[in-house]
Amino acid sequence: MIKITPKLSFPLSDVLFSFALQSEAAAVFDGHNALITGIGKVNAAYELTKAIQQKRPALIVNLGSAGSSHFQKGDVICCTKFVQRDMDVRGLGFELYETPLSDLPVILEYGLAMDNLKTGICGTGDNFEMGHDVKIYDVVDMEAYALAMIAMKENIPFLCLKYISDGADDNAADDWIIQVHKAAVAYGGILGLNTM
Repeated sequence: MIKITPKLSFPLSDVLFSFALQSEAAAVFDGHNALITGIGKVNAAYELTKAIQQKRPALIVNLGSAGSSHFQKGDVICCTKFVQRDMDVRGLGFELYETPLSDLPVILEYGLAMDNLKTGICGTGDNFEMGHDVKIYDVVDMEAYALAMIAMKENIPFLCLKYISDGADDNAADDWIIQVHKAAVAYGGILGLNTM
């Protein structure tokens, strides 16, 4: 069972774990329903949609590395809100981050909160951010918004945990390479997979 709160849990066999990269899952998730989507919103959206059509999960869990200038390296943050940080159609009179004509708010609120974890707002975009100074989001990744939106539209509960691998600054690339392999071990501990 994956326990989210004392009153909310899901059978492990009904949980789909979504990662961008195999290195984020590592051996910890061998034998579990793990989906490797590839990097970026388009890959994530395509692979998750296909997986839902093949076997509809009871819970989608997005796990991966992320940058943050707000949280510390090694922190695991539970993201419950999402921003599409590379959506910019201000030239046509829309708000920054607003998806035109979609009826979606700038900040998409669709994620379960997990007991004992800090919560964050994840800014998703198809670039590796190395100069983060935006206040609307405090975690930076490349897939979560797309996954959260699909989960919401499919009415499937969604849990998003991000391992902070870098400061989303000018050292981000070097830090990410060193830290990314630690994510799977951290997730295994939080989700109780290391004891199964």
